[in-house]
Amino acid sequence: MTTAISARVPARRHSVLGAVFVLLFTQFFTAATPVTAAAQTVVPQAAIAAPDRYSAEVAETVLRHGGNAVDAAVATAFVLAVTFPEAGNLGGGGFITLKMGPATAFLDFREVAPQAASRDMYLDGSGRPIPGASLVGHRAAGVPGTVAGLWEAHRKYGTRSWAELLQPAIRLARDGFVPPKSLIDGVADSLPDYAGKTNFSDYFGTLGDRQFKQPELARTLQRIAQRGSAGFYDGRTADLIVAEMRRGNGLITRADLAAYHAIWREPLSVRWRNYTLISAPPPSSGGIALVQLLRMKDMLAKDFAGVSHNSATYVHLIAEVFKRVFADRAEYLGDPDFVRVPVAALTNENYLRKRAAEVQRDAISPLAAVKSGLAESAETTHFSILDAAGNAVALTYTLNGGFGNGVVVEGAGFLLNNEMDDFSTKPGVPNLFGVVGGVANEIHPGKRMLSSMTPTLLLEGNRVRMVLGTPGGSTIFTSVFQTMVNRLDFGMSVTDTVAASRFHHQLLPPTLIVYSRCCALGDERTQRELKALGYDVKQSPWEFGDLQLIDIDADGVVTAAADPRGRGVARVFDVR
Repeated sequence: MTTAISARVPARRHSVLGAVFVLLFTQFFTAATPVTAAAQTVVPQAAIAAPDRYSAEVAETVLRHGGNAVDAAVATAFVLAVTFPEAGNLGGGGFITLKMGPATAFLDFREVAPQAASRDMYLDGSGRPIPGASLVGHRAAGVPGTVAGLWEAHRKYGTRSWAELLQPAIRLARDGFVPPKSLIDGVADSLPDYAGKTNFSDYFGTLGDRQFKQPELARTLQRIAQRGSAGFYDGRTADLIVAEMRRGNGLITRADLAAYHAIWREPLSVRWRNYTLISAPPPSSGGIALVQLLRMKDMLAKDFAGVSHNSATYVHLIAEVFKRVFADRAEYLGDPDFVRVPVAALTNENYLRKRAAEVQRDAISPLAAVKSGLAESAETTHFSILDAAGNAVALTYTLNGGFGNGVVVEGAGFLLNNEMDDFSTKPGVPNLFGVVGGVANEIHPGKRMLSSMTPTLLLEGNRVRMVLGTPGGSTIFTSVFQTMVNRLDFGMSVTDTVAASRFHHQLLPPTLIVYSRCCALGDERTQRELKALGYDVKQSPWEFGDLQLIDIDADGVVTAAADPRGRGVARVFDVR
């Protein structure tokens, strides 16, 4: 069931899980207070919505004992690299949107193409994509950015010792943890995909419901704790990465690792209604897409008046808007260091008013009529953090597909990404998520691949109103959009906001609507009316989205919710 809590009166102080962490982290932190059901606390308040119990516990402990939101984010991300190996990572990359004091910022630690990469590297002699070449094995990996990103965020905003913040992850890797059923099932489902192609089964093939220890990963984390990012991009860990590349004819070199750097970029910041929306700029498509979706829905307010949530009319109108957003994504978006991305034009109200006017109210727009308008697996992960000072972090990072490319760096114990699939391997050819791209997102050495990750803050004045984000590949920004609309337009509780059924349409296939695996889309009438319009309505074979939401209402009441689709935990607590 969904975990959601709000703050007003003292929370429970103890649980079995809390006792476990007292023992585990005694040297560095004192025990934290887990909250597993509705609870309230006295201000000052902090909150965490994270994808598993281990990361939530560590984040709470850091916040309770003097750390700020960035300190908690660093500890949380490294713990997820141990306990959430399908998506939490050292071998991937991602984005952070944050607010520290009055300032907002955005950190890009997306993976980059190795220097040996080339535009047509995944095509055969006839120019056709080689099946699986950008998804499985050593050549599918981009240069990882996670460690550099966490190091850079801590360098600028952290207050607690870097080495201290890594201790929980090191202990979990060294001493082990009991894997949840969802992880065991995920490994079992993935083993056939990597059989005979990678060393995945050597590390995860015996995973069961007993203590899972990762001594090689523990040693890697210890090197990072001692040397910072140099403990990953140089020295022993770098040697192990390069040796793994050689074993599988991969592309990443010592020079690629040495050259990698995280980039501070201006966050996408726009006025929307009475709020300021702070989200991801390129090389993510997420922020631009979210702005387009929110503004176009407002421009169609008359059409949405009186329309019930997830009714056939509602789903159709939103799908019409989705089409136009994905058309723009395919044509214009890519790494801003390589291509000019017309951010201002794509988010301009006059442009979006013109796009909204193209929406067909009672029919599906023909594909030819939904062109660009100007002259990611699902196994990503996200967490949201709010500290007692009102600072906030929304962090999304990923390996792309579940367990990335299936390659574990021998001797280092971590999986590598398959983010090269997020490039346009060939313009017009769908990637893992069925999304097509264009020339703007072609492969080029040193280039960052386009993403859909959308770590987002919503501000009311200078106060945080929402902190949210989700995994889900190309469904990320459509899920974030629906979550915001559920809360702000339909007035759902925070619990219901993240638990509600979500749907997705992405231009191609032109009539396909997919909906959450967990729950039905409306009732039988909804689906019958959508089919009458010409839609092919299908339940998703995989669960898109694992929303982690923190919400602060007009009265200052803090509520947090973790999506019931995943194994996440949400907590609100007194940090006095």
